[in-house]
Amino acid sequence: MMKLKTKKYFTLCLVISVCMLSGCIEEFEADIPDDDTNLLVVEGTISSGKMNTFILSRTLSVNSSRWWNDIGLGGDTSQAGNVNHATVSVKGSDGSEYMTEELYYGKYTCMIDTLYPDVEYYLHIEIDNEVYESEPQKPLPTEKIADVSGVQYTPESNIDILVTPQAPFEPDKPNYYSWTYDETWEVHPDYVTEWYYDIESKSPVYIIGYRLFPERGWKDAKSSTIMIGASTTYEGQHIKGLKMYDIGRSNERIYYRYSGLIHQRAISKAEYEYETTRRQVATEMGGLFSPQPSSLPTNIHCLTSNKRAIGFIGCSLNTSEYRFFLNAMEYSIHHPSLPDTRFWKDDPTEEDCCRLVNIGMYLCEWQYGGETGSTLQTAWAWLYQLDVREKGAYIEKPDFWSLTENVSY
Repeated sequence: MMKLKTKKYFTLCLVISVCMLSGCIEEFEADIPDDDTNLLVVEGTISSGKMNTFILSRTLSVNSSRWWNDIGLGGDTSQAGNVNHATVSVKGSDGSEYMTEELYYGKYTCMIDTLYPDVEYYLHIEIDNEVYESEPQKPLPTEKIADVSGVQYTPESNIDILVTPQAPFEPDKPNYYSWTYDETWEVHPDYVTEWYYDIESKSPVYIIGYRLFPERGWKDAKSSTIMIGASTTYEGQHIKGLKMYDIGRSNERIYYRYSGLIHQRAISKAEYEYETTRRQVATEMGGLFSPQPSSLPTNIHCLTSNKRAIGFIGCSLNTSEYRFFLNAMEYSIHHPSLPDTRFWKDDPTEEDCCRLVNIGMYLCEWQYGGETGSTLQTAWAWLYQLDVREKGAYIEKPDFWSLTENVSY
């Protein structure tokens, strides 16, 4: 009897506690300083011998409708906070100026043929009756890339892509770099066929040595992030074997042949610190004690007021590139065989074959089987199973695909 009373008393206390706790829950609103909203954000690098792209945008309030519609709910962020109708140009201490052309989504571009090592360059922005400029700086030269390799440490591990720049120009000082990369890989169709069914003659046609669809195709991709690295932990300030990214051994990219193009750019210590802090802010946003975007270091300043800006404009004399190739036969690749998903039809009539052609299927096999050899076996496939273009590939072989060795540019 005493145990029953104790149990009832414990249950009553638990119910009361839950009710009290539920009554204490209030909506929390983040106290974000107004100074951290509507700040100008500038992205881009002043580079020699290439098209320069600069992106202008504004920081958004977390509780703004645009935040929830464009960012908070995982929607399209391509137009969130874009800054349009600005006047943007690259200027040099020698009086040179390169005016940009406004494209879309806050993008501004200009072609710069040559930067000179003794000239200081900076970005000039005029928007909303305000003038912003990045700190003038001389363009940094970049060493070539000595080697890029794909390393698989165990038969079950991914393939790590490692980069090694050439010996630094200044081996007695820390060196800082940023890297991006482009990817191209070969793809093959699920099935191939040298048959087709002629609905006019109502008979199969076999073309010896000729496939009706491309034997292979290629796909491209670009890195979604910028890799950064410092030489401070390397002997002689020379980075060696730094991991850029990896490729899973079961990934389509490595099934046949893969090529990557690494872009390397020397950056200043200040730009390295900016990129490091930016990653920290992006990782920690949402915590009670998270750093705010305005805490980022920047080399962009407003000349007409005390308004703040976010971003860092680097300046490069050149960008080094290295193209490398990986062949599937050189690694432990897991390329699982697909189950036969073709449609098999035994002893089809002429009407059956015409019907299959009319609904968009293609003849793959036409063979007699069975113990007596009298059973006609046919297999049919859809276009996406036979044509790599249906899977987003293109069939024009890239110019560099005929290369047999890695190349440093």
